[in-house]
Amino acid sequence: MSAAGATRERTATPEPSTAPVSAGPAPAGTGRGGLARRVALWSVVVAVALVLAVATAVVQGSAPTDRTPLDPTSTTASGSRALVRVLEQQGVAVDVVRDAGRLGDGTVLVDDSAGVLDPGVARRIVARAAHVVLVTEDARVLDAVGLPLEPASRVTERRTVSTTTCPVPAVAAARSVTTEGSAYVAVPDADTTGVELCASTDLGDGRGWGIARTTTAGGDVVLLGTTGALRNDTITTAGDAALALGLLGQGGGSSATPMLGWYVPTPAGGDAAPTLGSLAPPWVPSVLALLGLVAVAAAVWRGRRLGPLVVERLPVVVRAAETAEGRARLYARTRDRTHALDTLRVAALRRSAGRLGLARSTHVDDVVRAVARATGRSDSEVGAVLVGGPVGDDRTLVTAVAELDALERALRAATGGSVDDRHQTTSERRTEDRQPPSDQYPPPDQHPPSNKHPPSNKHPPSNKHRGARP
Repeated sequence: MSAAGATRERTATPEPSTAPVSAGPAPAGTGRGGLARRVALWSVVVAVALVLAVATAVVQGSAPTDRTPLDPTSTTASGSRALVRVLEQQGVAVDVVRDAGRLGDGTVLVDDSAGVLDPGVARRIVARAAHVVLVTEDARVLDAVGLPLEPASRVTERRTVSTTTCPVPAVAAARSVTTEGSAYVAVPDADTTGVELCASTDLGDGRGWGIARTTTAGGDVVLLGTTGALRNDTITTAGDAALALGLLGQGGGSSATPMLGWYVPTPAGGDAAPTLGSLAPPWVPSVLALLGLVAVAAAVWRGRRLGPLVVERLPVVVRAAETAEGRARLYARTRDRTHALDTLRVAALRRSAGRLGLARSTHVDDVVRAVARATGRSDSEVGAVLVGGPVGDDRTLVTAVAELDALERALRAATGGSVDDRHQTTSERRTEDRQPPSDQYPPPDQHPPSNKHPPSNKHPPSNKHRGARP
């Protein structure tokens, strides 16, 4: 019989068994029990989400609402309620507005700390009011009011600088001011003629200014970067109070009573600069919300839990030794003798460690020393066999395999244990794999006797061999 025929016989599909085959366990999540579990799971998820939403709303609702810097109604450290009280005691009526249309033509404080003011609105305020005190870090607003400056950095250190030489009368009268707030520098290649700069600050790589003033057609604009002069916690420091009263208590305008318009633009107000959300069509939020729902639905659909694996009977039974034989043929085809010998060495090391009662995590050097002590050989001799080096030809490979077998037999004799399946040597395993089982047919290369030479009748077969398969 040819090798191809032998291969076809060995890989042929076995005859189907008449025994009933179990269908296996039913997939999880089916039936009323699975539906109830899914409903309970999603109920827990929704409940947790609602609890988190309620907790977030409670925390945000209980948080203080006066955290806005320079809030004229706030008594916190960053608010400006103390300045408003002092101005009212000096006879100045303070009107806090959120709409630029309600501002008068007197003194106006524009608190654009949030940076939401539209430059066009700032230009209209400057053209109408006589005195404008501007608090902002928006370069577009500074350009709109005629100040060729740009914000350089935030000044967090509370330092006091002298303002006696400042050309602005209200600033010079204060004599000193804290520099906490913002510092400004001139725009590169800009003409700063007519701009008065005060309250200098060392920025490390240059000099910045905390106060600047420029004249307009209807009056003047003072850029106030030293916002610490308006805060409740620093208004009593140095000359901050005198500076705030000198800038904001001027009054002026057509009203007989000194008026101060404290203008705070809001992001949702009509005076705010347009944002990407306001420029987008009205249907964009709905489309984004719909896409979010689709993404969630897709995640739930694709992320559903799969059922258990179904056991399927294979049509061909493959011996485990065929894997090792296949790897051996690959090594032989590529002439990778060193890799093949290393595979045998690793297996011998593992079997030797198991025979000596060592753990699988034991280092190779420790296994070599233990084998040397058990067999009475030197560490270098055992290491050359179990670890060794590269192999250059087939003769060296065969010699190395024989040395591995001899070492394992010596270790078995030294330990006095019986050879089991786990501790067989390389040659013993190879010999056992070649022997066919006793209850199988003889190998396909052993052909029955030909009819040309019938058995002689002189010696008939005994009863013991009658009925035996050829």
